[in-house]
Amino acid sequence: MMKLMAKRAITPGPRDERGVLAARILAAARDEFAQHGWAGSTIRAVARAADVDPALVYHYFGSKEGLLDAATNPPQKWLESVAKVWTTPVDQLGAALITLLLASWADDEIGPTLRAILQTAAHEPATREKLRRVVEGSLMGVSGLGTDERERLVRSGLISSQMMGFALMRYVWKIEPMASMSDDEAIAAVSPNLQHYVDGDLTTGS
Repeated sequence: MMKLMAKRAITPGPRDERGVLAARILAAARDEFAQHGWAGSTIRAVARAADVDPALVYHYFGSKEGLLDAATNPPQKWLESVAKVWTTPVDQLGAALITLLLASWADDEIGPTLRAILQTAAHEPATREKLRRVVEGSLMGVSGLGTDERERLVRSGLISSQMMGFALMRYVWKIEPMASMSDDEAIAAVSPNLQHYVDGDLTTGS
């Protein structure tokens, strides 16, 4: 009888309600993984933050691993915006890339997802592999820079390393003065380096 009551307690409601509950759990999970990493996060803490029973988290996502996988899937709108920014005219690409980074981290869904990915990738192999695929496929894979494949990879790889390093310093580790720079200051400081990786001479540093 008790098992039957427990089962009824986590039976999903209408589809719209299930979507709202799942989204609420994912939002709580992103915050939890971003703040505490993989080892410091628990299903119970996520459930408490989402104001649901832990059994419901297991019902929707199966396990802590399944929850992490869902919570660290880059939003489709972010993947689309990354692909779009690479179509920016070459002479404006550096500024466009850092502007996109700033807007992405300010977004209520994208920012926590990116933070959760970066916080857990160092210690959790599945998330690290996901990060590698995102970098190679989205941050580097759609780039059309350079005169051959190697140059394309070098330029887009250096751009990705600059952007990820700045994001870690500013948003994850919150190191000053990067953490408190205004967006305009960040664009002015970072875009020339990015632009150099876009179209500068990489053999001489000029």
